[in-house]
Amino acid sequence: MNQLQNLKKFTVIVADTSDIEMIKKYSPQDTTTNPTLIYKAAKEEKYKYLIDEAVNYSKKHFSFNKILSSSIDRLFINFAKEILKIIPNRLSIEIDARLSFNIKASVDKAKKLISLLEKEKIKKERILIKLAATWEGIAAAKILEKEGIHCNITLIFSLPQAIAAAEAKVTLISPFVGRILDWYLKNKPKKISSYKDPGVLSYTKIYNYFKKFEYKTEIMGASFRNKNQILALAGADLLTISPVFLEELKKSKNPVKKNLSTDNAKNKKNKKIKIDKKIFKSLLSKDIMASENLYEGIRKFSDDTINLESLLLEKIKK
Repeated sequence: MNQLQNLKKFTVIVADTSDIEMIKKYSPQDTTTNPTLIYKAAKEEKYKYLIDEAVNYSKKHFSFNKILSSSIDRLFINFAKEILKIIPNRLSIEIDARLSFNIKASVDKAKKLISLLEKEKIKKERILIKLAATWEGIAAAKILEKEGIHCNITLIFSLPQAIAAAEAKVTLISPFVGRILDWYLKNKPKKISSYKDPGVLSYTKIYNYFKKFEYKTEIMGASFRNKNQILALAGADLLTISPVFLEELKKSKNPVKKNLSTDNAKNKKNKKIKIDKKIFKSLLSKDIMASENLYEGIRKFSDDTINLESLLLEKIKK
């Protein structure tokens, strides 16, 4: 068996891509998307039909000032429909990152996407709405979860963010392992060794805390920079992996060791941490790595949403 097959024994493997052909190739249980991945896929000729359908549908059914926003929504729905034909479980869809500090707008957007998907006969149980790990994003997720809309809190870079999401009873969180490593390589390279990858340590800390205190929220490692980070987290609830590293794992037959387990986590001497809005904001502001990564991630996703709008606008004008 190859490493990918062995890793699947311990961990649910999720494809971190919107490339439908790649999803078919690696047969993941779940798939995650975001504006960056959708924008990348939308530029490829093989997915031109999805863009054309989104634009043509919107032109036919909406007034001029709503065509662009409708086209964006329709494009996300089109990708979702194709991906859900392939995977057996859930798809994560990210709402507009520009709404990350607006609770009501985030809730309204999520409900709109779920409504559009249900019109396409896609059950909401197969969708995870992705929201950024701001206090407002988590508050929006809490509202949505109470209404049966499952959420994936993304851009997690610290334990307080993770705890706030778990206390809100969100379905899943996504700690960004690779972006934490990126930050340390740029700002504090002397603190890194091959045995102390800060991104791996951050995920492990969250995992041990959640299992110790029996939170039901799932923890999905994301944003990897090398295969070793992935293997170090064997035993994680879920890992969302790009096609590059899925291929590396598929080609290797080296052994895979389970490094994370609930039993070990329960033996850790963790103390329960209380999180409210004031504490959350204070701890996040003091954690330079987490706050910088969170805001940079929101900006990046916002920029790629704007890029996607520009691409669609060119089609609309034709």
